[in-house]
Amino acid sequence: MKHKKTINCKIAILLLCVGLSGCGAFDIHPYDVDVKGQKGINAINISKIEQLAFGKETIRFACISDSHQWYSDMEDAVNDINRKRGNLDFVIHCGDLTDTGTTAEFEWNDKILSRLQLPYIAMIGNHDYLGTGEEYYAKKYGSHNFRMIAARVKFVFLDTNATEYDYVASVPDLNYIRQQSEEDTLKFDRTIVLMHSRPYSDQFNNNIAEPFEYYLQTFLKPMFCINGHDHTLQIEDIFHDGLIYYGVPSIGKRKYMIFTITPNDYHYEVVDY
Repeated sequence: MKHKKTINCKIAILLLCVGLSGCGAFDIHPYDVDVKGQKGINAINISKIEQLAFGKETIRFACISDSHQWYSDMEDAVNDINRKRGNLDFVIHCGDLTDTGTTAEFEWNDKILSRLQLPYIAMIGNHDYLGTGEEYYAKKYGSHNFRMIAARVKFVFLDTNATEYDYVASVPDLNYIRQQSEEDTLKFDRTIVLMHSRPYSDQFNNNIAEPFEYYLQTFLKPMFCINGHDHTLQIEDIFHDGLIYYGVPSIGKRKYMIFTITPNDYHYEVVDY
């Protein structure tokens, strides 16, 4: 008898949900992946950046990260970057645009970033995988692994959010790293590697942390690496091999970083706003 009551209860709930759906109560779902506005933003903006940077000897770019919870602070960061736009070439968001991967969060984020008066690139963070966030990101921004060449510097953007794949997929993709050393070789002299989560963070596949570093050093020989995820300023030679990882603070810390790449060197600054 108890089993029959349970079945009847489930049927009643199902009928109620169907009825509400017919009334329009569920017409808008938080994970509906209804992407409005511009799509494929990264590819569009990379093309702009590559054209603007062509022939330049020095480039400057701002890095922000982990805006997922702090949208009003991100508005302030965008306003501050816009005030400095005359001295900057582009902006990179190092991931975690959203907190739970909902369509509404992506739209809030897009509304703020679209106010930037510079082209920007957005990486995927672990929070952006939640729900249908990975699908939304792919439509709105593009591939997880991608590259750009600006002023003869190759920027290699890597998806390192291994936990979100339950360590089943090849994340980070070592073959992609090798491939980037073989493509466009006449167009770049130096590289910078960017990722959301760095080696030995909770998101990284730390079973291959050392092979990952070996691939970076062997095939790309980067000037330095940039990451987000840890919400705090980091400047560390993780493997004691001369390769510095710069961790960009979360937007909630009301800080971002600016990197200047010159023909023979680079330098960084931390901006409080």
